[in-house]
Amino acid sequence: MQIFPVLIKEFKFRPLYFAIPTLSRSLTSDAKHSNAVPRTCYSILVNFLLNRKIDEAERLFGKIPSPSIYLCTKMIGGYAENGRLNDALNLFDRMPVKDVVMWNSIIKGCVECGNVEMGMKLLDEMSERNAVSYTTVINGLLRFGRVEKAEGLFREMPEKDVAAWNAMLYGYFENDRVEEALRLFEMMPRRNVISWTSMVSGLDQHGMSEEALVTFRKMLGFGIKPNSNTFASAITACATMEDLVLGSEIHGTSLKAGFGFDAYVAASLITFYANCMKIDDSWRVFNEKMHMNVVVWTSLLTGYGLNHKHEDALTLFADMIRIGVCPNQSSFTSALNSSSEVESVDLGKEIHGVAVKLGFNTDAYVGNSLVVLYSKCGNMDDGLLIFKEIAEKNTVSWNSVIVGCAQHGHGKWSLALFAQMVRTGVGIDDITFTGLLSACSHSGMLHKGRMLFHYLCENMSMQMKIEHYACMADILCRGGKLDEAENLVKTMMPMKPNLSIWLALLSGCRKHSNIEIAERAAENIFRLDPNCSAAYVLLSNMYAATSRWNDVARIRVKMKRRGNIKQPGCSWVNLKGTRHEFVSGDRSHPLCDQIYEKLEWLGKKLKEIGYVSDQRFALHDVEDEQKEAMLSHHSERLAICFALITTVEGSTIIVMKNLRVCGDCHSAIKLISKIVCREIVLRDSTRFHHFRDGFCSCSDYW
Repeated sequence: MQIFPVLIKEFKFRPLYFAIPTLSRSLTSDAKHSNAVPRTCYSILVNFLLNRKIDEAERLFGKIPSPSIYLCTKMIGGYAENGRLNDALNLFDRMPVKDVVMWNSIIKGCVECGNVEMGMKLLDEMSERNAVSYTTVINGLLRFGRVEKAEGLFREMPEKDVAAWNAMLYGYFENDRVEEALRLFEMMPRRNVISWTSMVSGLDQHGMSEEALVTFRKMLGFGIKPNSNTFASAITACATMEDLVLGSEIHGTSLKAGFGFDAYVAASLITFYANCMKIDDSWRVFNEKMHMNVVVWTSLLTGYGLNHKHEDALTLFADMIRIGVCPNQSSFTSALNSSSEVESVDLGKEIHGVAVKLGFNTDAYVGNSLVVLYSKCGNMDDGLLIFKEIAEKNTVSWNSVIVGCAQHGHGKWSLALFAQMVRTGVGIDDITFTGLLSACSHSGMLHKGRMLFHYLCENMSMQMKIEHYACMADILCRGGKLDEAENLVKTMMPMKPNLSIWLALLSGCRKHSNIEIAERAAENIFRLDPNCSAAYVLLSNMYAATSRWNDVARIRVKMKRRGNIKQPGCSWVNLKGTRHEFVSGDRSHPLCDQIYEKLEWLGKKLKEIGYVSDQRFALHDVEDEQKEAMLSHHSERLAICFALITTVEGSTIIVMKNLRVCGDCHSAIKLISKIVCREIVLRDSTRFHHFRDGFCSCSDYW
C-alpha cells in the first residue's frame, strides 16, 4: 500500500495576511478624505513590504506625494530585503534629509546584500554614528570572514555596548576563533543572556560540549535567566554528550521556565532523546503540542532514522506533507536516507518528486542523498543524472557518485569523475581515495590501483588510514598477488592490521585457492576475535571446495563449541513497498508453488543451452544429484523466480543478498538473463552485478 498518496498533489500555501482592498479602490475612496490618505497608504505599503511584494509597494510609493523619512526608510529596507540594493541606494541618495535610522537602514541593506565595502564607505560618510552603525558593519565583516578588519573597527568604537561585544563573540565562533572568543568573553564588562547563549552554543558546535555545559551552569549560578535559545543550545550539548541525566534535568528546568512548548526547545529535546536512544521520549515531546514548525518535524524524522526506525520515519514524512508542513532541505535528506536504508526506490522516487516540485532537486544535500538512494537500490544511471543536476557540488557529492560507480563495477567512470573533481578544485578527503581504491579493486585494475595507492602515500598531505590499506590488500588479493598482499599487511603498514584487513586476505585466498596463506590469515583473525564467524565460514568453504571434508567437519565442530552460528544466506525483492525474503530451499512464501514451477522451467532451459552446475560451491558432503538440487534452490534464484512472476515483463529485476553470491549462481544468472531477456541486478555483500544478455558487468571479477 502506498504510504504517500498525497505526494502527487500540488502544495497549496495559505497567504500570510488577509486580502486587502485593491490599491486603486483605496486611493479613490480616500481621495474624498485627504486626512486619511497618508494613514491608509502607509498601512497598505507596509503590508506589501511584509508580504515581499516589492513591485506593488514601489508603485504605491511613487504615488505618495511627500513620503515621510519613516516611510522612505521602510522602502529602503524593503528594496534591500528583496536584493535590489541599487534601488535602495538611489532612493537614499535622493533624500534631502537623512536621520541616523535611515543611515543604519541603508548600511544594513548593503551588508545583507553582501556589499560590505559599500557599508563601510557609508559608515565613513556618517556625521553622527551610533553603536548600531558600527555593530551592523562589524556583523557584515565577520559574516564574510574578515575578522581582522572587524577587530579594527571594534577597537575604533568610542562606546561599545553589549550588542557590539556580542557581535564579536558570535563572529569569533562562526570563524572558528575559539581561543579569541574565550578571551573576549572574559574581557566583557557586561554580559547578557545573549552573551552566555553564544558561549554555550559556540563551545558545543566546536566539539567542547562539556565546557558548554559548565558555562551553562555558571550562567545559572550568576542568576541569568536562560531564554529559549539558551535551553536549546544546552540540550543540544547534552545530546552530543549523550548525557541522559543532565539533559532530563534541563528539560525539567525549561518546563518550569515556561519554554516547554517552544519549537526550538522541542526540536532540541527530540534530538537529545533520539541520540540517547530514547525515541519513545522523543515522540512524547513531539506529541505534547502540534507544532507546525518544520524544524520540530525534521528532528523527529532524523531521530527515527538514528534509531533505525525507518518505516516510522517515512510514515512521519507522509504525515508532514498531509497536514501542510513544508519540508526543508534536512527533511528531504532524512526521508531519503530512510528510503535508502529500507532499499525502497519506489518511495524514494515519490519523495524525489516532491523535492522537484519544491525546487530542492538541485540542492547539494538533497542531491547527495538521491545519488546514494539510486545507487544503493541498483539504479546507478539515475544516480548519475541526479549528480549532473546538482548546482553546487561539494566533496560529498563527488564522493557519493565515485563510490556508487565503484560499487556497480564502473571503475573507469570513478577514475574519470575523480579527474573532473580535481579540475573543479573541490576538496579531496580520505573517503574519495577509499572509493577510488575500491573502484580499482572491483574492476580488476591492479596497475592503476598500485599507482593510486603510491600517489596517496607519497604526495597527499592527508594521513593514510587503515581503510586504504584494506582496499590495497583487496586489490592485490583479487589480482592474485597474495604474497604481495600478505607482505603489505605484515611489514608495510604503519598501524596494526585489524580484522577487516585479515578478512580481505582470507577472502582473496578463497578466490585463488591458496589454503596455506588462508590458514595463516585465519590464525591472525582468531587471535583478534576467536568468535569471528565469517573467518570460520570462509575457511570451511575453502576446505569444502577442495573436498577436504574432515577439515570442514573440524571447523564446524569448533564453531559449534564456541556457539558461533553461520549467518544464513538470504535474498529479497522489494515490491510495492513490501520486502519479500527468501532463504535456500524456502517453501514458506504464499507463491511457493508458482516460484518452484518457474524454477523448474528455468532449470530445463539452462540445461538446454549447456549449463552444468559447478559442484565445488555445494558445501556439504552429499551425492552429486543432491548437490545440484541444493545449488538450484539458493536464495537468489528463488528471489529471481519470484520477481519473474510478479513484475512486468521486460522490466529490470533487482535482488538484494546479504552474502557474497556463489560462483555457480553467478554463472547461472548470466544465462537466466539471456533466457528471459531481462536485466537482472543483484547486489551481494561486496558489490552490484548487472546481468544482461548472458554477461555480467563484473566480467567475472568480483
